Amino acid sequence: MSLASEFKEFAMKGNVIDLAVGVVIGAAFSKIVAALVGDIFMPPLGLIIGGINFSDLAVKLGTDPTGKPVLLKYGDFAQVILEFLIVAFVIFLLVKGINILKRPPPPAPVAPPPPTKEELLLTEIRDLLAKR
Repeated sequence: MSLASEFKEFAMKGNVIDLAVGVVIGAAFSKIVAALVGDIFMPPLGLIIGGINFSDLAVKLGTDPTGKPVLLKYGDFAQVILEFLIVAFVIFLLVKGINILKRPPPPAPVAPPPPTKEELLLTEIRDLLAKR
């Protein structure tokens, strides 16, 4: 089997296609979450904390040779952490929902099978002997 045909077989398996679709959807979802965190969550949070814009939070470490300041942007890092937590929570909820759907229903209680003819006859004999 040639390398090209082996690669084609690998690439056309269902799992690889599903993974590619998941990556594309994940990239689009991450942009949505970034906008949600940056534009919806962080401004009110910054206002509550005291009018802080998280994107501006940084520590100046010095300047580079061109005179541009070198910054340690921990505000952006906090924003990315919040984005990660939101994405992780949504994925957790999705996986939990999928696992609930995949879980088989609990087995129904099994009624005991009806007694066989031999058991019925033995029960009658026992009852007749008990009456004597």
